[in-house]
Amino acid sequence: MKLNLLQYNKAIILILLLCAGFTGKAQVVFENPNNPVYKYLSRQAQKGNIEFNDLIQPVSRKQIASLLHFLQDSTEKLSVTEQKELAFYLQEFSEFDSAIKDSTTFFKKDPYGRWRFLSVTKDDFLLRGDPALTFETFQGGGKGVARIGTGLTFWGHAGKHISFQFYFQDITDRGKGIDSNRIFTPETGIIRTANINPNAKTVNYSDFRGNLTYSWKNGSFSIGKDQLLWGYGQGGRMVLSDKTPAYPNIRLDYQPLTWLRFNYTHAWLNSAIIDSARSYPKGNGVYGTERELYVQKYMASHTLSFLPVKGLDLSIGESMVYSDNFDAGYLIPIMFFKAYDQYQSRYKLTTGSNSQFFFSVSSRNHLPKTHLYGTLFIDEIRTAEIFNKAKSRNQLGYNLGASVTDVGIPYLTIGAEYTHINPFVYNNVMQAQTYTNQSYSLGDWIGQNADRFTAWLSYTPIPRLITRFEFNTIRKGRDGSLEDQYFAEPQPGFLSQGPVEKQQQFLLEANYQLLNKLQVKAAFMHQNGVIRPEIQTSAVPNEFKFGVSYGF
Repeated sequence: MKLNLLQYNKAIILILLLCAGFTGKAQVVFENPNNPVYKYLSRQAQKGNIEFNDLIQPVSRKQIASLLHFLQDSTEKLSVTEQKELAFYLQEFSEFDSAIKDSTTFFKKDPYGRWRFLSVTKDDFLLRGDPALTFETFQGGGKGVARIGTGLTFWGHAGKHISFQFYFQDITDRGKGIDSNRIFTPETGIIRTANINPNAKTVNYSDFRGNLTYSWKNGSFSIGKDQLLWGYGQGGRMVLSDKTPAYPNIRLDYQPLTWLRFNYTHAWLNSAIIDSARSYPKGNGVYGTERELYVQKYMASHTLSFLPVKGLDLSIGESMVYSDNFDAGYLIPIMFFKAYDQYQSRYKLTTGSNSQFFFSVSSRNHLPKTHLYGTLFIDEIRTAEIFNKAKSRNQLGYNLGASVTDVGIPYLTIGAEYTHINPFVYNNVMQAQTYTNQSYSLGDWIGQNADRFTAWLSYTPIPRLITRFEFNTIRKGRDGSLEDQYFAEPQPGFLSQGPVEKQQQFLLEANYQLLNKLQVKAAFMHQNGVIRPEIQTSAVPNEFKFGVSYGF
């Protein structure tokens, strides 16, 4: 179905008008999932002190503030270290205090002791701003990279329902051993500002996130550009991860009942494939003769989460990656995407889209101070032949994990996780419909035909200092052909397409928050083996990392 820009704008306006029918005071600004407050609240939920709904991230500052204030009313459950950290986080999430007074300050502490570059409060208008600064260095055998990022972040509220946020950094890597592709690594992918030789000693790129949000008492609707995370995972996330760069999207969150949550997202992805049919001559020969356009690519996703008892989250979701033309049918949040695709494609593989189903179970504190979780991602499956080795098409992935906190001493957490991804998961016969954005996986960064075992130990010896030891062992087989994916019977078995490459990683890391949003990080990683030097271009046996960041 084709839809021009005017029709698209009308669809967005219609959704906003529907949202405007809800009443109640609320403002929603989404908080960066890298903020250590997530780990703090996750651990408190694991101990049964709060109920933290973090399956889909980022979550709102309002939810975080509400949970912090809940903990403030029951400090007898917290250790001295936890109480000091609580007071520290309350300084950051103070905008919902009803006693806050109108004021405008520059380079000063606010009434809660939080230093801010800019703070404005006037009636129903609120604005907070800070510089966004990063310095990191990566050192190892034959590797020396310096990363410098400068930018700005601000956010605020306009009235009782409208919120806004903006983050931008211009980032430059300089030195030897730069990973300009970031393919087989958990580090977020980048879009370079120019096509630079992989051996170049300078790479420049940017990072932008922003949202405009309308919210009401039990829901919100936002339009912007951000990463969306779905599920739980220490080493990576099966469904939606932070591997791919941020992408434009609209997001609807609604909780009509205390035990029921609904999320809907429609995203505008980049296929990284030139559409030769739409490209056209630009009238001169400077930098080539063609005006090149990419094949259009989109993703729609929705999730139902059931919360039958405190600490238990049962979630089921569906997504559809489609291409070529924007389809208004996927703007309907409660549409059954698979059935709609069958209607549109008339059951033809060459005219259809790429669907996925996923499930998550999360249990917190049903075993004391323990978090148990699992995710199942189904790319394709023949339910009637699921146990028939000759005809089954079990193109699925899963992860299982567990962690226990306060093991022997307060604030000591140990955990383990296993991730398994069968051949052909995330792939599709239509190159423009693979489960990627900008050629980076939307799901787990290890990709198809691979598995990973992760074990970790985390300890906070003093307030705001998080130390972690982590061990990873990874196995990666070769990606199979499309012919095997669609015609081979039986399907190639897990890791049967070799050679199978292996890698072990030992990571020691420390992260300390000197001030709110000012973090100092140091890490040392030793790894045995390199999985395909052509994709792990910057891997070294021993790597030391040191970094300072502020603002995001």
